[in-house]
Amino acid sequence: MLTRRLALLSGISLAACGPANSCSANTGSASTPPASDDGIDWANLTEAQWRERLTPPEFNVLRREGTERPGSSPLNQETREGIYACAGCGLPLFSSETKYESGTGWPSFWQPLDGAVDTKPDYRIWTPRTEYHCARCGGHQGHVFEDGPPPTGQRWCNNGIALRFIPASEA
Repeated sequence: MLTRRLALLSGISLAACGPANSCSANTGSASTPPASDDGIDWANLTEAQWRERLTPPEFNVLRREGTERPGSSPLNQETREGIYACAGCGLPLFSSETKYESGTGWPSFWQPLDGAVDTKPDYRIWTPRTEYHCARCGGHQGHVFEDGPPPTGQRWCNNGIALRFIPASEA
């Protein structure tokens, strides 16, 4: 369960969360990225600045919209309570409460935290898909599909390399 303490320590606003401290599935707005307390203008870093901050595989996924090999992320087996944050800027994107095993080989969630992601159409393969990015830094995370479990019916299929797990015990 996403506790108020964990949310506050992770920088999540609980204003949009319900009585059980579960956040809704609304996505962020590209015009108003979530503020950062570190003073970094994440949305306007140069390519060179991103290359200094990220490993080459992270850069390929987060900044070039690449995809990691299925089954390659240790986050597939992660079952502890906590928060999944953007590997680029640290914005909390998902709660462990919404993670599930989709059988696809990538960490999957049935909803993001409120205001954490922005979506856009993706026409790079034969069928249109919905791509999503971190609402703060624009880092590519993955794609959302309509074949997930209740209560949303959505599968937010994420590149594990684009995430950092923050265990509740460390928050």
